[in-house]
Amino acid sequence: MKAIVVGGGIGGLATAVSLRRVGWEVVVHERAAAFGEIGAGVGVMPNALRALEWMGLTDEVRRLGTPRVSGGVRASDGRWLVHLTDVAGQNVIAIHRADLHGVLLRALPPEILFNNVEVTGVDELDADLVVAADGINSRLRAELLPDAPGPVYAGATAWRGVAPGPCELPLSQTLGPGCEAGVLPLGDGRVCWYVAAVAPASADLDPVALFADWHDPVPELLASTPDVIRHDIYELPLLPTFVGGRVALLGDAAHAMTPYLGQGACMALEDAVTLASVNGDLARYDALRRPRAQSVWKASRMAGKFGIEVRSPVALALRNLAFRAVPPSLAIRGMTRFSSWEVPAEVHSNGSNPVVN
Repeated sequence: MKAIVVGGGIGGLATAVSLRRVGWEVVVHERAAAFGEIGAGVGVMPNALRALEWMGLTDEVRRLGTPRVSGGVRASDGRWLVHLTDVAGQNVIAIHRADLHGVLLRALPPEILFNNVEVTGVDELDADLVVAADGINSRLRAELLPDAPGPVYAGATAWRGVAPGPCELPLSQTLGPGCEAGVLPLGDGRVCWYVAAVAPASADLDPVALFADWHDPVPELLASTPDVIRHDIYELPLLPTFVGGRVALLGDAAHAMTPYLGQGACMALEDAVTLASVNGDLARYDALRRPRAQSVWKASRMAGKFGIEVRSPVALALRNLAFRAVPPSLAIRGMTRFSSWEVPAEVHSNGSNPVVN
């Protein structure tokens, strides 16, 4: 059986690795001139680690990243609202997106990777299975579901970067009025960070000025980062299906979501392993993935309403009070709600799957 994966990002490469592990012949088509990944850091949550473990790639991910077992949520003045020093097995591997992409890329033979390939329609592809991993603005999704709505602006803009180290910091999320920030330390002492603010699309904003009075080290991280990436946050309205004919939608092409739970890349890794675990059975893939991914999509949107979208002083005070009242054990249970995913039972172990060399 042959599969063509359209899109060479994290989701597309993970799909190629996963399908090859169950015996599929796979080709990857990437529109860009080279395979690569831009951006800053990504938190590989326990659910994503299980997917990577099934692919046989956790050792390298752990080597390149750094596990974080402490952190929490802070107010913009630096007070801890929720401080977790032991996350009870909820290790998060902090890794640069480019490093995670590189792990997946090195797991594939170069001869199946084709860049500078512009795929405009399914009919031009000769394969039993076509995987549309071509992002939030997926052309293949538009062909598959012509009446489905396209991406919509989620009401906030974000900036990301990697600050030079060395720094020893906990993993943290900070919530302020209409703004939030995240700190994700890497193993080599550098720090991946992001900040976001409720604003009109393409608003003319200076993030250094916007976060100047926030707690350390947020202002210093922004000011010391040479290359800052800005993007407006878009989401994809819920789709009626992730499949059609011989096409499977995957990653942002299927369920692009707001970043407030940090689960976007993790969902793509789950998608990839699930598609392989059901051996390309698209009805089963849709039944397993759509409810799960759309549930996380809704939860991420709700996290935004409870987090970044809160702006009035009274609402801020009530929200912060609610955070401080949450026992650590309950906060951990809230985390496991999204990270407790397991590889579907259709595949029992890596060793039972044929590996194509």
